[in-house]
Amino acid sequence: MIRNIKFDDLDKMRIICGPNDSNISYMEILLDCEIIMKGNTLIVSCDGEDRLNLASDLFDSLKKIIGDTTESIGESEIFMEYQNVVNGPSVSSLLENKPELDDYQTISVNNKTIFAKTNNQRLLIRAMDTAQITFAIGPAGTGKTFLAIAYALSQINEGKKQKIVLTRPVVEAGESLGYLPGTLNEKINPYVRPLFDAMEWMLPPGSITRLESSGAIEIAPLAYMRGRSLHNAIIILDEAQNTSVEQMKMFLTRVGENSKIIVTGDISQVDLPRGKRSGLIHASRILRSIHGIEFVDFDSKDVVRAKIIQKIIEAYEVKENEFER
Repeated sequence: MIRNIKFDDLDKMRIICGPNDSNISYMEILLDCEIIMKGNTLIVSCDGEDRLNLASDLFDSLKKIIGDTTESIGESEIFMEYQNVVNGPSVSSLLENKPELDDYQTISVNNKTIFAKTNNQRLLIRAMDTAQITFAIGPAGTGKTFLAIAYALSQINEGKKQKIVLTRPVVEAGESLGYLPGTLNEKINPYVRPLFDAMEWMLPPGSITRLESSGAIEIAPLAYMRGRSLHNAIIILDEAQNTSVEQMKMFLTRVGENSKIIVTGDISQVDLPRGKRSGLIHASRILRSIHGIEFVDFDSKDVVRAKIIQKIIEAYEVKENEFER
């Protein structure tokens, strides 16, 4: 079956197709269709009406989210909107639907607007804004850490918080790195590097360095958090599945006046020694009924990084379910 998708704006068509039409082959794989460009028209050939409708909906959504921008889009942006077309209300439909606009959450950092791409991402932003302690639990690629960093930076920029404290349990993923030379910060930096990767998408490196120098961004090894009381801060604990029960209890009790804690982790990737309980799993079981603590649970449908990641997660989930039977 064939459908013609016409573009009134050739510039918009070029943005969607990508430099040298680099996005076309990706969209062909994503939609399981053949796409041919002809003038201001994309000729889409798919097996079945449902596939054609999905392709049409995706291109309609991409046209709307591009708006008047001249910036290029890549595979990640296309996949994010594909996910929303398949699984729920798309960004474009939310932008059009004024009654729902209040429920749709964004984060602004350094003149950049970060849109929540799935319903669970919207729930996460709302939870971070309303709860004192927020847990975001789910697989890789769902945007948990990215949104936590974006929210923390927005709070600093708006003057609502004085500092961001970043921490991670120092646990290697299945292999020993041995002795790491250098200062304490140099030793812990490899573990918190993913948090800085997210920051660098939103802020230039110079701005991040200035925030570090002024103390507005602090790297704190989890083991050194005991005894502290953190006020006017956003404290982010990443990779929390690798905390022990005792570490998690210690960490959660560091929250002080006008502070918020955001905990992110993936309970399917616990790297603790065999027999040691994960503090994240334990906290998820005992803290859900406490007022002021919110849990947002992500799954493979929330993956916004790349389609291949979604397929990997689903394949592992199938195998794990087979072993449990």
